[in-house]
Amino acid sequence: MSVQTVRNADLIVINGRVLTMDQTRPTAEAVAITDGLITAVDDKTTIEALRGPDTKVIDARGGSVVPGFIEAHMHLFSGAAELAHLQLSGIHGFDALREAVLAYAAAYPNQRMLVAQGADYTILGSERVTRHHLDAILPGRAFLMAAPDHHTYWANTRALEMADVLRGRELTPGNEIVMGADGLAEGELRENEAFNPVLKLAGEERVRLGLSTGGEPDPMPSAEERAGDRAIMRRGLDWCARHGITSIQNMDGNFYQLELLSEVEAEGDLICRVKIPFHYKNFMTPDMLDKASTMAERYDSEWLSSRMVKLFYDGVLDSWTAVMIEPYADRPDWVGEPLFSPEEFKRIAIEIDRRGLQIAVHSIGDGATRAVLDGYEAAAKANGKRDSRHRVEHVELTTAADIERFVDLGVIASMQPPHPPGAMSFPLEPTVSRIGRARWPYAYPTRTLIEAGAHVVFASDWPVAPIDPIEGMQAAMLRKPWAHDMPDQSVSLHQALSGYTVEGAYAEFMEDRKGQLKPGYFGDLVVLSADMEATDPALLHEVRPVTTICGGRVTYQA
Repeated sequence: MSVQTVRNADLIVINGRVLTMDQTRPTAEAVAITDGLITAVDDKTTIEALRGPDTKVIDARGGSVVPGFIEAHMHLFSGAAELAHLQLSGIHGFDALREAVLAYAAAYPNQRMLVAQGADYTILGSERVTRHHLDAILPGRAFLMAAPDHHTYWANTRALEMADVLRGRELTPGNEIVMGADGLAEGELRENEAFNPVLKLAGEERVRLGLSTGGEPDPMPSAEERAGDRAIMRRGLDWCARHGITSIQNMDGNFYQLELLSEVEAEGDLICRVKIPFHYKNFMTPDMLDKASTMAERYDSEWLSSRMVKLFYDGVLDSWTAVMIEPYADRPDWVGEPLFSPEEFKRIAIEIDRRGLQIAVHSIGDGATRAVLDGYEAAAKANGKRDSRHRVEHVELTTAADIERFVDLGVIASMQPPHPPGAMSFPLEPTVSRIGRARWPYAYPTRTLIEAGAHVVFASDWPVAPIDPIEGMQAAMLRKPWAHDMPDQSVSLHQALSGYTVEGAYAEFMEDRKGQLKPGYFGDLVVLSADMEATDPALLHEVRPVTTICGGRVTYQA
């Protein structure tokens, strides 16, 4: 008679309040991982029996143990680079702005151009920022600062001159260099074509190629430059792991990012699973989707993959570049300009879908959301209905008529809990007035979509908003209506956690391998400093990742 032996686990987590997100077994006390996979989720005694002399033991000390957070919409390369920029979140008023900029300028005396991030549209109150404000702070050095949404930048005169845009230049629809009555640029630059020539002066063009053009570096970087870019990627991956993130769905991409991450993986430093899309721009032609198909074929592992095409249909509300069905409340002659015509988008959606690739489209205004849904409907009719899981990114505005279409078409709503004005760090104005009260009931309609039966996945859009999933969950749970007669769009703790785990896995066709803690799933989990279920939602932000584990490997330890 043979005796069956049970192999000792490589790693066990004990004494935890395990929230598995597995409906068949919602809670447990401990987890075991072997060869990068979860082998058992059970009570402490059962898991302790799998402990051997070489087993690594993590004591959760009563804190929550949850599936690794899946960041379903972020910008890894540029976000990592921006960690070194001047951060203006929370800065208000000219004097405070001046003090922050001058201190940063003094710290970097030899930098060709200074770049700042996170400047609220209302950083000067009701007064719109111009180059003259920035000249009064820093007249002799090029300076550029970005709004949190990264769709508007403001440059001083020196920066505009160096980029040769002070007198404007011709741009395609949806992009604008705001011009003054004197025929010179006022300093406000809306969308990529307007600000890319200025941003290029910062010497970080490669980190934004996946967002700005979807193209590759030309010329290709030297070995030293490439090593520097890998270091930036590592900085971003470390930042993610520090916040409990084990999977990243990037929302810009090119071959270069995949190559860098492949090199990082070969060096043993790929500590998050990463999905990189092909970014299709409105100046491209459909044959360029061959590149998307090649990216999908070449990179298709559990650690590094593609199989997605990202597009932008419109801009953002605060710069009037989002596309609306009816005019803006504070600009009654304007509905915004789409980056694709509705018919153009239908054609490209049909072609991407025909290739079996997933589509993710930045869509802010209700007009954009409708056009994107129309495109997905056209693709299903042309190619036959399949489990495509196409996505609408942001869904900041929609209509009652289009809510049900998310369910009917099987479209994922990719939403960012930090984004609704007043929910976290973004101010109410000018956004709520720009939307207009008549549209408030279907603004950032998180709970409405969930209750309708749509798949809703959560993310930060880092570096647009802070990357922290726990702060994102808190924002989703504590969100308040803008008026007493508006729908409540807040969610429960379980719904918020699902948005960063189960739904994130579903969004990348990996619900059978990640997003839950159950045997056979990836050994991706986070040990938190406290029991989330026992924590007052108002204090949830104080709960911190203590240990992040990805593929059975500890990637962050507090």
